[in-house]
Amino acid sequence: MGVKIEIFKMMLYLSFPVTMFWISNQAEYFEEYIVKRKKEIFPPDEKSQRKELEDFKERMRVRREQQMLKKVFVESEN
Repeated sequence: MGVKIEIFKMMLYLSFPVTMFWISNQAEYFEEYIVKRKKEIFPPDEKSQRKELEDFKERMRVRREQQMLKKVFVESEN
């Protein structure tokens, strides 16, 4: 009886991690969750959002150029 219990325990100790590893690597179990999460993190582009982003980038570029020109002008006066 003791040997059978030990064999059962050993099978349980070995099969549990192997089963968990196998389940966690099955893509179809997690595909829906991953797709939903990806859409939350990276929403599809909308024209208005894209336009706002491009406008913001242009304003930042112009602002940076003005700051650099002002800095160069001040240094050239000294």
